[in-house]
Amino acid sequence: MAAGRPTLYKIEYIEKVHKLCLLGAKDTEIADFFGISESTLNLWKLEYQDFSESIKRGKVDADANVANKLYNRALGYEQKVDKIFQFQGEAVIVPTIDHIQPDTTAQIFWLKNRQPKQWRDKQEIESVNTNTNITADIDFQSFMQKATEDEIVRGGSMSAEEIQAIIKRES
Repeated sequence: MAAGRPTLYKIEYIEKVHKLCLLGAKDTEIADFFGISESTLNLWKLEYQDFSESIKRGKVDADANVANKLYNRALGYEQKVDKIFQFQGEAVIVPTIDHIQPDTTAQIFWLKNRQPKQWRDKQEIESVNTNTNITADIDFQSFMQKATEDEIVRGGSMSAEEIQAIIKRES
């Protein structure tokens, strides 16, 4: 090893860095915690295999934990809860089970990330006119907002030509 300033690295950092990663710390935050630069952190990763593995394992575990919570949120779940009541002047603890309803936002997020081609906001729309084929890549939310605004102003449903006009304006 080349002569120079002694390293600040300590073996107990392996456990500490794992815990930091479980809390969602990024490399810049890890470096700040240890009072070093990010380049020094990167050197530690290269020089100390156990330290590097601890970071990788912590980040994978944290991501898996979040993915599991998102999955449960998307499908709904049950959780045990102790409810406290008063009965004849005495506190009574009653164990119950709360049923948490599925969350459509979590479902959409999951599907957009797992199956982006089928669940993206941008859709390709082809014209039914046989003379031309129009393919437009538009922002679906923007389109729906504009279409709704136009419908409100007009007070009725929109024709295919009106929809194409909105698509052309948005493109």
